[in-house]
Amino acid sequence: MAGAFVGAFGLLMLSAFTSVLAGGPLSTKRELVNAAYQAAVGECLNWEKADLSDAQKVDCSAAHKFEVTGTADITAAYPKEAPFPNAETWEKIAQENCAQASTTYMGGKLDPKGKYGVSTLNPDEGRWSSGYRQLRCGLQVTAPSGAALPSFGSAKTQDQSAVYDPGVCVALAENNTVGDPIECAKPHAFEIVGVVQHPEGPFVALEAQDSSMSEKCAAIAAEYTGGADLKAKNLLVTWDTRAEESWAVGSRKANCKIGAVPQGNNLVAWEGSVRNPNGAPLTTANPPQTTSVRAQDEPTGAPLHSESGKQPSESGKPSDSDKPDKPSSSPPPSSTENR
Repeated sequence: MAGAFVGAFGLLMLSAFTSVLAGGPLSTKRELVNAAYQAAVGECLNWEKADLSDAQKVDCSAAHKFEVTGTADITAAYPKEAPFPNAETWEKIAQENCAQASTTYMGGKLDPKGKYGVSTLNPDEGRWSSGYRQLRCGLQVTAPSGAALPSFGSAKTQDQSAVYDPGVCVALAENNTVGDPIECAKPHAFEIVGVVQHPEGPFVALEAQDSSMSEKCAAIAAEYTGGADLKAKNLLVTWDTRAEESWAVGSRKANCKIGAVPQGNNLVAWEGSVRNPNGAPLTTANPPQTTSVRAQDEPTGAPLHSESGKQPSESGKPSDSDKPDKPSSSPPPSSTENR
């Protein structure tokens, strides 16, 4: 799963709120959603409709797509006569008003490469013209496209590791990056076969993580596939690692996954699943980590970087965990190849 803070700023659209993407604002002619305008810090919102018109407050223990981390009134900087912000201005507003608010909400421990991204709920042009200047800052679990995926439990209490549940397949996106969850029958970059929990304690160097993940993921993949000959299918076992800044805030989980043998540094899409149809039912987290649910039809853009004072990284740039996996210099004893 791509790190939740990679990419350009994105502003979440919520019914009458405006989503400002790189290409400009989406339609603002939508039904008003009072729940969104009234949501307080610590409350969670969920919706099912693609246009987000049914957004409602829900208990944060239930599935939700937005957790409010702060509110902001930008009237002083943008008085009533101020023109409606363009995409770049919304990005500036989000950076100035919500990045630090969300970090503070998390007690200073927001994983910059984790599954949560910082987003804002903004007024539409109609409310803006009437002088409404209230923002809602919040956290979302976001797919690489920026689409909101379901989260369970308050972000304050959850492991922030950027992982998917076993059985999830992730698309191969443009520019050799890993995309959103997708049906395994369709072309995809990886199939997730398991989650490894690293022990508590000091940061484990990437080389040591690789060594541990190589052994554990080989065993997990063998069980997941029923001992299938992956090499014959031109597939290999690979894995993710956790960066030191993620480790520092408690992120200890990493995915084992299966992908096609890359062509040089380029990922290769493949179809189908290698899961053993006669295997035991998959064990997923309870509540689950991000699962292979259908992303909303209207993408909301990549989320805002959480570290106060830092600008977001280049749009589309893959995180360390999503770079193409390279074969090792000497073949390992199984089909596993390390990063």
